Amino acid sequence: MSAGHRTLVDDCFVHDGQRMRHDNVLGLLAERLGPLTGVETVPVIGAEGRIAAEPVVSPGPVPRSDNAAVDGYAFAHAAYLESPGRLPVAGRIAAGATAPEPVPPGHCARIFTGAPMPAGTDTVAMQEDCTILSDGAIAIPEGLKPGANRRRAGEDFMAGDAVVRAGQTLRPQDLAALAATGHGVATVRKRLRIAILSTGDEIVPPGAKANAAQVHDANRPMLLALASKAAVTVTDLGHVGDDADALRDVLAGAAANHDLIITSGGASLGEEDHMLTVLEGLGKRHLWQIAIKPGRPMMFGQIGDTVVLGLPGNPVAVLVCFLLYARTVIGHLAGATVTPPVAYTLPAAFAIASKKTGRREFLRGWTEIDARTGLLQAKKFPRDGSGLVSGLQAAHGLIDLPEDVDAVAPGDPVRFMPFSEMGLMPGWGSDG
Repeated sequence: MSAGHRTLVDDCFVHDGQRMRHDNVLGLLAERLGPLTGVETVPVIGAEGRIAAEPVVSPGPVPRSDNAAVDGYAFAHAAYLESPGRLPVAGRIAAGATAPEPVPPGHCARIFTGAPMPAGTDTVAMQEDCTILSDGAIAIPEGLKPGANRRRAGEDFMAGDAVVRAGQTLRPQDLAALAATGHGVATVRKRLRIAILSTGDEIVPPGAKANAAQVHDANRPMLLALASKAAVTVTDLGHVGDDADALRDVLAGAAANHDLIITSGGASLGEEDHMLTVLEGLGKRHLWQIAIKPGRPMMFGQIGDTVVLGLPGNPVAVLVCFLLYARTVIGHLAGATVTPPVAYTLPAAFAIASKKTGRREFLRGWTEIDARTGLLQAKKFPRDGSGLVSGLQAAHGLIDLPEDVDAVAPGDPVRFMPFSEMGLMPGWGSDG
């Protein structure tokens, strides 16, 4: 077993049976879940989106030596003060040059961006500010400060400085930092293996003919796209109807070679909702009632060391529960450092006459500039149905109304969580 690779403990999702608050759910996930994957070494080129398995430090200073920030002329500032306006040229230093000859006192050297500063110099004048005199000497403009246009050794990284933290999802700029500090490979978590499944007799595939009693499967394309991040591999398990035997076969097969199974539909207690009983027969299941809207019924369980997460069937609840909980589960299991999405406090551009307390609500919304005040404000989608995919399209984020809020008046402060803070691309705008 690789270092840091752990297995699930029995009943890792058990709680006291009461309806759980949002923050308590996140706390329980953080307490009970950890990395399920081992580690591997991959080239830095192409490692975007992978999760660092160990901290990385800079082995030496970056830049390695003082160097020129511009093309121009390097000289000692003291000599510049002693003989202003004219310095003879002694030498030429190109980028990549090693051990350049020292510059004699009272002289300057032609230098190019990135070239090491030669001994005897501490300042660089930009070439476009200089004049070449008839005898070949250089007229340096007045007013340059000591150290102008010089990059100091180690000003980016010093030896031992942190470059990447364990658990950090590697972004393009992190790959640049790894490469700049001399690292050609990175030790990362192996990709988490996720499987996506839709359930329900009423579901038909996208593009298929549907009768009046059927609905097209909007959840599976959305979940496959949501889960398809660089740090994971995703398997499409397709769709299973309300058939306990078929569901059992699919779940058992997927559990044999996946770390996480995410399903939509069938997580409640209806007679045709077989997910709970099938999962209980294969492993362990725990039905959580979460004090949120939308997405109150969620099912967690495990088949051996494979986590099973059952989301509700309505698309809005699926998206909300994925962003709030499935994304968190994926992060913990994949070995990532999980932090809450950034939320911004904005004035509300809507009213809610009455809201049930004791329940957290997440509204679909976006931001607009108030024409009267010129301030940014949060606006909600006008219809609240959890089956309205159009609301997901219109929204740029979620408006978070805590449990103690019982009403919202225009201008009241509300928390707005942009989708971009939860890994989704921003939309192109909305007319509401």
